[in-house]
Amino acid sequence: MKTHVVAVVGATASGKSEFAVRLCEALGGEVVSCDSMQVYRGMNIGTAKPTAAEMRGVPHHLIDIADPAEPFSVADYVAAAEVAVRDIAARGKLPVFCGGTGLYLDRFLFGGLTAETARDDALRQELFALAEKHGNVFLHTKLCAVDPETAAAVHPNNVRRVVRALEIYRLTGVPKSEWDRRSQAAESRYFAAVVGVDRPRAELVERIDRRVDRMMAEGLLEETADLDARGVFRRNATAAQAIGYKEILPCLRGTCSPEEAADALKIATRQYAKRQLTWFRAKPYVRWVSASALSAADPADLLRALFREE
Repeated sequence: MKTHVVAVVGATASGKSEFAVRLCEALGGEVVSCDSMQVYRGMNIGTAKPTAAEMRGVPHHLIDIADPAEPFSVADYVAAAEVAVRDIAARGKLPVFCGGTGLYLDRFLFGGLTAETARDDALRQELFALAEKHGNVFLHTKLCAVDPETAAAVHPNNVRRVVRALEIYRLTGVPKSEWDRRSQAAESRYFAAVVGVDRPRAELVERIDRRVDRMMAEGLLEETADLDARGVFRRNATAAQAIGYKEILPCLRGTCSPEEAADALKIATRQYAKRQLTWFRAKPYVRWVSASALSAADPADLLRALFREE
């Protein structure tokens, strides 16, 4: 018998965490974070980790489990999530995933792609060298030529993801977007109900801007400076590209003001939210519910209805 799991997904600042905690309180659940940056210890303000007050006593898993100076892969996440889910379910609790890293949830529910085994360190270094020599846009253009669908979902400055997509295509002859479709067509290993938090764009933008202002007031500059001094961004390219930090680093280098850094972070976060929504809206397993309806809904009734749909 498949294990029942629930996932609350959507754009950053949409209210996912609050609803996930409500579900857990009502249904005896525990949160499994699905955020690629919240796994790192010390990256707190910039990743909008839930505070103890926001957790309201609900256990949260897969937060602060990795050293920020070391890479943490999709495979690492899936392995850790499987352990957490087994533990939660064995205690008679409901695993409730919450986060906006869609790739992590996909791989957990449907398993890794065959393409994940396609690796060539020499080719990867060659592609990174091309970006270094000719620029990020040059490499992104190469991806556009062989996999325009993936290229449209990946920013040119996210060199790591551009390189990985090109590596997969070069080694398998199949675009990453096609591997993704094959993964979606596979049957989930879990009995999953996935709720998408739908919020009007103007409201979402306002919430993002308020969140950034709060991050700055809570000490995002100081947190970024501390991580930088510890060499985190130099040793971990993923952390260096994380929204919430890469926009602040120029301020620490003296090339922009704190106000300009905050404005850049607001813009980057809005763009990221748009990419998240594009990803999740393409997934047929997501059931979208308006944020206002979620606030008024009885969690037990909502979950019963969603599982019936499955």
